Amino acid sequence: MKKIVLTSILCAGFAYGDIAQLLEEDKRTFDSSKYIPDISLITDFSYVNRSINDDELSHLGLPGIAHGLYAEHAHGGSNEATYNANQGFNFNYAELILSSSVDPFFSMDATLHFSGEGVEVEEAYFTSTALGNGLRLRGGKLLSNFGYMNAQHHHYWDFGDMPLVFESFLGTHGINELGAQAQWTAPTPFYLMAGVEVLQGENEQMFGNESYKDGEGEAIIEGSTAPSLYVGYVKTSFDIDDTTIFGGLSYAQGDSMLDHSDDHEDPHVFSGDSKLYGADLVVLHAIDSYSSIKWQTEWLSREMDGTQYNLDPTNITSILTSPSINKKQSGLYSQLIYTHDKNWKMGVRYDTIYQNDITGGEENVPDDFNKYSAMIEYHTSEFARFRLQYNRNEAMYNEDGRRQSLDTIMLQANIAIGAHAAHSF
Repeated sequence: MKKIVLTSILCAGFAYGDIAQLLEEDKRTFDSSKYIPDISLITDFSYVNRSINDDELSHLGLPGIAHGLYAEHAHGGSNEATYNANQGFNFNYAELILSSSVDPFFSMDATLHFSGEGVEVEEAYFTSTALGNGLRLRGGKLLSNFGYMNAQHHHYWDFGDMPLVFESFLGTHGINELGAQAQWTAPTPFYLMAGVEVLQGENEQMFGNESYKDGEGEAIIEGSTAPSLYVGYVKTSFDIDDTTIFGGLSYAQGDSMLDHSDDHEDPHVFSGDSKLYGADLVVLHAIDSYSSIKWQTEWLSREMDGTQYNLDPTNITSILTSPSINKKQSGLYSQLIYTHDKNWKMGVRYDTIYQNDITGGEENVPDDFNKYSAMIEYHTSEFARFRLQYNRNEAMYNEDGRRQSLDTIMLQANIAIGAHAAHSF
């Protein structure tokens, strides 16, 4: 083929010197590096020591809010444990991140999450900003921009575990769904963005649409048609001297089909609809080029209205009772982080769920779930950090309804290699 091309060029009247120049220009024009995505690998390990053993931990929960919060859970078609699940050493994950421009119209990003239970696609989406006028479109599997923390990956958190209210209401992965997202940034002198999302609706703790079926695949409790989760939000940010203020309001509404048929003590399925309200505020004050103080807080409130189908423990395809249920639950977290220099960071966090009103089901449930955390972190560079964290958790109850005080000491190592895009504020 090369001989044919060269012969054609010669016949066209080009000298050998001209041919060499053309080939060199063609070589400069084709830059193969443009077709190679940015690739990074992030690993997370931890050593954990708790005041109770792993078997006891897996049975703890928040009455009326979350069952077996630290037990294995279904996600991405497989069962997996939460982060820092076991006493002793934990391999929490390895994340392979790929990112690249596709053409002048699209970019592509993907995050593959590897754990001891297997591999799943945590995110894989395309983004387009080619429409102009402040519009951005995104589609695929993505972390919702609901609130402030939900869109952040675990390695970006200031603490090794998720705030109590987020994990209890939405699970360890938050709102991580297949769907489409549209955002508009207003042409204002300060940052102002509004966004909407249409999502499949398969959150493990709050949303769902899949029918509850028997062993032969026949629907016992009918689900709903996907997509069934809708999210909207408004966010703004502005500077006052050396202080940046970021705030937002968020709302999510969707169908709920929550399968707790594997609960040995109280197997049940909840079917209904749910609403989630959120407000977030972040204040970052820069002391100098490397030192800062950051206050971050988020408030969540949810209402779940539907039917709880109580199942026969000896035959979970048999419905015993089906009372109407209404839940109104609210909580927040607030954290203060001091960054001393390029190497040292420290902080404290307070978590609480202060409202737990239930009508038609578990009544007279507690509504004072609290957790306290402190951490100190050392960075050898921007690619490696080591965190020592202490938690005092006074929110958990055992299956006998007794409050359990849980103390945890955790040493976490988070190491990254490769090119990784900068995180948003």
